[in-house]
Amino acid sequence: MTGSERAPRSEGFRSAITAFIEARREAKLKGKEDGADATPKYDYETWLADAARRVSQIQAVTHVLKATHPDARGSSLHTPPSSLHQHQEVGTHTLGPVFAEDVVGNAAALDVFKFLKVEFEGRRLLDWMQAGDADLRQALHRDANTAKGWMQAFCGLVRTEAKLTSHELAKQLYWCIGEDPVKDDQYHLLQPLLSSSLSHAVHEEITDARFGEVNKAARQARRDNEPFDGIYRDYKQLAVRKLGGTKPQNISQLNSERGGMNYLLASLPPHWDRERSQNLLNTDSAMERFAHFEDTPQLMKALTDFLMTDPDRVMKTRSIREQHEQDLGAQLALFAASVQALHEPGWTRDASCRLPLCEQLWLDPDRTDLPVRPDHQAEDEAFNAAYTFGSWADEVAERFANWVNKRLLDAGLTTVGDAEFKHWAKQAILEADWPVPMQRRAGGQT
Repeated sequence: MTGSERAPRSEGFRSAITAFIEARREAKLKGKEDGADATPKYDYETWLADAARRVSQIQAVTHVLKATHPDARGSSLHTPPSSLHQHQEVGTHTLGPVFAEDVVGNAAALDVFKFLKVEFEGRRLLDWMQAGDADLRQALHRDANTAKGWMQAFCGLVRTEAKLTSHELAKQLYWCIGEDPVKDDQYHLLQPLLSSSLSHAVHEEITDARFGEVNKAARQARRDNEPFDGIYRDYKQLAVRKLGGTKPQNISQLNSERGGMNYLLASLPPHWDRERSQNLLNTDSAMERFAHFEDTPQLMKALTDFLMTDPDRVMKTRSIREQHEQDLGAQLALFAASVQALHEPGWTRDASCRLPLCEQLWLDPDRTDLPVRPDHQAEDEAFNAAYTFGSWADEVAERFANWVNKRLLDAGLTTVGDAEFKHWAKQAILEADWPVPMQRRAGGQT
């Protein structure tokens, strides 16, 4: 084999890389009549050289700092589960050799991470690069030094910073390691970090339990009063922590894929025979339940007490008020996520459900995935059409606005009117956990 020839396996690597770059080119030029200016950027060696330059803008991690606070500046960590102490309790160490790697950094460079995840012979290109595969090196560039430099740059996606740094917005705690808690030198300062890899594994498991084909078949068998030969999984009393608000990609790539949702399991034994939490049957409005949901009473009281002081109209007042409003709006999203997690899809089909249609669509969106019932065909088809084309998000937002205004009026605030109504309606749409099409639609409102 001469220096200008490549081994068949090297050609296989090159074909996989070429296919990825071509797919990027087609996606970029799709719908554009004249894409000549962009075409040279997707030449094989040109794109690889640019990708090797941009890979330093992102970092592969397992534990994400910004999950604590989106404005925190400091170190995230890449810690493979196999390198951790094997505790008996569930943790990142239980993931084993197969785990989801997250990425933080410049979102504009995420295509480089997608490139490194391209599989060849059952392994990622990044894995082959870390192994120093000679065939891959030859596929990257005929010049050995150039190819070696690119491989080193790409391997830098997984790196450990020479000096780890924390930040004032990071969560920190002092842990006593000595016998005298009065002495400062008896403490270690710890910074807990969210394991995004573990959160992703939990999210995939719960999502499969809620929407997977096996559990769907089990629920259908129950509705049909038929036996089911399989295992049914359910997670009771779930909570959801939303990270990143309307921009989950600012936290990390995996957080964006999860839509910002991070499930929290109840830290107590389940009560399987208890009445459903947030039972919304025989109720005229979900707002009646939301009024007593978790921290809602305290959040509403905090806002009311603050407004009752008639604070000066200065920037500090606005900042405090907006924080109260955001907390209450996020609580509305949490309420919806909690109801959806605790109730099987289709619970609004129960004859005892008296909720208005807009609230049924909001709280039972997965009903649209169920088969249409032959004896209720018109009703189910109307429900599905209303979910896709209706204005239910606006209607729910208005009901939330009316609910807040009434609480403020009942508390004795007299300066509550149309302006406040519009403000609360907008807050509800921006904070509530609408499906993606509704989020886009609501984001354009002012």
